[in-house]
Amino acid sequence: MALVHIDGDDLVVVIEGLDKLWAFKSSLTIPLANVRGATADPGIAADPKGIRAPGAHLPGVITAGTFHLDGEKVFWDVKDSSKAVVIELADERYARLVLQVDDPRATVALVENALR
Repeated sequence: MALVHIDGDDLVVVIEGLDKLWAFKSSLTIPLANVRGATADPGIAADPKGIRAPGAHLPGVITAGTFHLDGEKVFWDVKDSSKAVVIELADERYARLVLQVDDPRATVALVENALR
């Protein structure tokens, strides 16, 4: 699971628990200027993931780490897809972040309000 918050002009994602191990990341900091938006997307788990490098993928259990698909890098940290949020990025290492959060609607609202 991930905690998402705003710190000044940055979006900060903190990876919790053992997900740090599976995702090979403990946190990500993205300038808000490079965040395009966020959406709650419980159906994203059914989408193709691409090539995992590095990370973990056990279908129905966990998807975590960096995945390469169609020339893009996507960061995943999802166990329960019903709580998945997709954060679209520009000019960053990752094209998007797919994260499991406690409250998808609140996270999307947080990101969208920070972009206004």
